[in-house]
Amino acid sequence: MDTQKSQTPNRFISWLKTSITARMFMVGFLTLILLIPLFFVQDLIEERAQRQEEVVSEINEKWGEEVLIYGPVLKIPYTVSVKKVIQNRDSKAFETQYIEEEKIAYFFPKELNLKTHVNTEIKKRSLYKTSVYNSETHFEGSFAIPDFSDAPAEPNQILWEKARIIFQTSNLKGVNEQVTIKLNGNSYPFSSKYEKRNPTDLSHLKLFTMETTSVKPENLPQENTMKFEMDLHINGSEQLRFIPTGKTTEAQVTSDWETNNFTGNYLPYNEDKLDGKGFDAKWKVLDINRPFPQEFFQGLPDLTEFAFGVNFKIPVDEYQKSERTAKYGFLVIGLTFLIFFLIQTLSKIHIHPFQYLMIGLALIMFYTLLISISEHSSYLNAYLVASVAIILLISFYARSILKNIKFPAFIAFSLTLLYSFIYVIIQLENYALLVGSIGLFIILALVMYVSRKIDWNS
Repeated sequence: MDTQKSQTPNRFISWLKTSITARMFMVGFLTLILLIPLFFVQDLIEERAQRQEEVVSEINEKWGEEVLIYGPVLKIPYTVSVKKVIQNRDSKAFETQYIEEEKIAYFFPKELNLKTHVNTEIKKRSLYKTSVYNSETHFEGSFAIPDFSDAPAEPNQILWEKARIIFQTSNLKGVNEQVTIKLNGNSYPFSSKYEKRNPTDLSHLKLFTMETTSVKPENLPQENTMKFEMDLHINGSEQLRFIPTGKTTEAQVTSDWETNNFTGNYLPYNEDKLDGKGFDAKWKVLDINRPFPQEFFQGLPDLTEFAFGVNFKIPVDEYQKSERTAKYGFLVIGLTFLIFFLIQTLSKIHIHPFQYLMIGLALIMFYTLLISISEHSSYLNAYLVASVAIILLISFYARSILKNIKFPAFIAFSLTLLYSFIYVIIQLENYALLVGSIGLFIILALVMYVSRKIDWNS
C-alpha cells in the first residue's frame, strides 16, 4: 500500500514532464501570467507620453500658446425701443412704457488681406522638445457701409460716436509690440478688455478681446468704405490660425518651417507652396465659401471651427509607435513560446517552466529598452538595439538549455523574422491589416506543417 501511494505522486510528476497536454496548459498559463507585466509596460508608455505633453505645455505656456486671430471687427452700438408693461405703485394700474435699450452690431470687413511671416525655433527641456515661433502679420482691408436692414434700428438710433474696432486673439501673452490700427490714415491703439467668462464654457480656446477708443465720425464708413491697416507681432506655438471674416479673405503665410502641415477648413490654393527653405502658402476664402454673414446683431459668434492656418507641431510619434508595438506583445510572447514548445516536443528536450518564465521576461524587457532608448534616439535605432539585444540574450540562453547550436540558431532566425514583421506592420498605415493578416496566415500554415509529425495522443 505504501509503495502504491509513493508511486502515485511520481506518476503525476512524470505525467507533467512528458504529457503534451500538460505542457500546453503550462505554456498557456505562463503566457497569461506575462500579460501582467506587459500591461505595466503599456501604462509606462502612457505615463511617459503624458509627461512629454506636460513639459511641452509648460514651454508653450511660458513662450506663448496657440494663436487664433479673429478680426478686426467694427463694433457699432444702436438703440431700440422696447415696450414694457409696468405697474404704478400708487394706483396699482398697469402702464405701457417704451424704454430705450442699447444693443451692439458687429460688422466684418469687406476685404481682408493678411501677410504673415513666421520664424520658428526649437525649445528643449530635459528629453523633450517643441516648436515655438515669432510671427509678424500685416493686415489690410476695408469696411463697407454698415447694413442695419436686419436690425430694428432707425438711422437716428445708430450711435456712431460710440463705434469702436475690436480684435480677438487666443494668446494675449504672446503679443510683443503695441497693436495699433490705422483707419483712413488715423491711428487708434488697442487696449485689452476684461470680459467675465462663463464658468460652464468648456471650449478648448478662449479668445481675449482688444478694443480701440471711440472712432472719430469722419473715419467711419457712414457714406464711403473705410480702409484699415495694422500690424501684429506675436509669439506662439504649435498652431497659427485665422478666421476668414472678410467678404473676401486673402492670406499668405511664409515660414522657414519645412513641413507643410496645414490645418483647418480651407487649404492653400497654390501648388508650389513648399521648397527646401520652408513654405509659402496662399489662401483665398469668399463669403460664399463659409456659412455665416458679414453682420451680427445678437452678439459676436464663436467662429473657431471655420479657422484655417498652419500646424507647427513637431511630429513626435515615438510613444505612439511604442504603444502600437506593445500591443503586439501577446503575439510575440505566444509565438516565441510556441517555437520553444515545438522544439521541446519534437526533440524530447526538457525545458523547465522557470526557463519559459525567464524567456518571457526577456521578451517583456524588449519594450522597456525600446521606450528608454527611443527617448534619446530615433524609433528605428531604439527598435534595432532593443531587438538585437533580446534576440542575442534569448539565443545564448537557449544554447545553454538545448545543448546544441542548431536549435538556438533557428530561434534567433525566427525572432529576427518576427521582430522584422512587427516593425513592418508598425511602419505601415493603409496596409497594416492586410500585411498582418497575410503574415499570421503564413505563421499558422508553418505551425500546422511542423506540428503534423507530433503524436498528440502520446
